[in-house]
Amino acid sequence: MNSNKNIVFLGMMGSGKSSIGNLVSKKLGIPFIDIDYLIEEHAGMSISKIFKNNGESYFRNLEEKITLKTLKNKKSVIALGGGGFINDKIREDVLSNHFSFWLDLDESILLKRIKDSKKRPLAFKSTDTEIKAIIKKRIKIYSKAQFKINCNKLTKTEIQKKIIEIYELS
Repeated sequence: MNSNKNIVFLGMMGSGKSSIGNLVSKKLGIPFIDIDYLIEEHAGMSISKIFKNNGESYFRNLEEKITLKTLKNKKSVIALGGGGFINDKIREDVLSNHFSFWLDLDESILLKRIKDSKKRPLAFKSTDTEIKAIIKKRIKIYSKAQFKINCNKLTKTEIQKKIIEIYELS
């Protein structure tokens, strides 16, 4: 654990990036940074409102700027937004300079967690088929992460322990 690299969590909305990231950061005694929270702070409104008022492309530009700046930090735990790793510049930076963990969950679990969530503009009022299409498209990109954690049958504590073991051995 002598590394100054960040631990970066990626995965679908609802996969637990923020909650697991927070647990890992507390256990390691290093800062936790939630990109979605930083975006909301910067914009002075929720992500749903950003999408509604300014559109997805405005949000994605803001996400890129804030994420790339945040990735310059050292020895932090960072939770990307669900779509952050889809961005080529963000993905390249994460894969080149950080420990990347994909928190993977079955489609059925994700659907239960995100369906009709007002906090998740891409999922709110989307059909199951539309959400499944987003998941299918993103999985191909998420699979490029350095480490994949299958979270289906693990508790948050078990996921945290697994990540810390991998991090300390790296």
